[in-house]
Amino acid sequence: MSLDKNDYQEPVCPFDFSQWKATAVRAIPVGRVLEKLDECYSRSDYAAAVRLADYWIEEAKAGNDLRGEFAVRNELMGVFRKTGDKDKAFENAELCLRLIDRMDMKDSVTHGTALVNAATVYKAFGMPERSLDLFSEAAGIYEKELPGTDFRLAGLYNNMSVTLCDLGYSEKALEHQKRALGILVQIKDTEGEQAVSWLNMADIYSSYLGEEDAEERVSECCKKAMDLLNSNDLPHDGNYAFYCEKCAPVLQYYGFFEAAEDLADRAKAIYNI
Repeated sequence: MSLDKNDYQEPVCPFDFSQWKATAVRAIPVGRVLEKLDECYSRSDYAAAVRLADYWIEEAKAGNDLRGEFAVRNELMGVFRKTGDKDKAFENAELCLRLIDRMDMKDSVTHGTALVNAATVYKAFGMPERSLDLFSEAAGIYEKELPGTDFRLAGLYNNMSVTLCDLGYSEKALEHQKRALGILVQIKDTEGEQAVSWLNMADIYSSYLGEEDAEERVSECCKKAMDLLNSNDLPHDGNYAFYCEKCAPVLQYYGFFEAAEDLADRAKAIYNI
């Protein structure tokens, strides 16, 4: 299971627009577009998100706005990952990486973010080897360019650990998951992300030790995740609904049926389902 902010909002798209060297003939309003896309995500209305993104990509292309096209395609990677459209997800991932070269932004933080987003796409569609290559390339950039307590670095380690586990590198997976948690606990308002990390760790222990031998550690991880999701400090918004919705099946799998049902009900209430 790979849960982090990339799953519900592509990003982790914290761009430093001052880095772009390409001059757009007519720039699209990237900030406003991303806000509108966030509104679509909060309603789980991915069809509307695609229509909106497609419109602004065409506007960006017409205006020679490489920056704008890149930003929106980054978002589309996550949308098509969630809707299961492999071909379009791959297409936008590869186009984003090509745009990095066109904008002369190789080895920048923005390049690292594009690599992370592309890696999650390949992971989601059953290509963990390709995913690990991209995550490793992103790690080389992030570890050089970002402070050690940056949220994006935690997201990278979180996702990378899941891919490592899928490929059978359980010890390395556990190491990366602990790195992610070590960063998240230093960042305010990351209870949801921390809960995800604890459940990822439960999956790693289960895979590494076997379900029976890992039972005690798995139970501890699940309880920590539940405590975090029950925090009174968490606003019950679209992001919170996402965490509830995605964490509930994991808790159910490990036998925490009542907690799983409660989280699923919270998500439905927020989404007005």
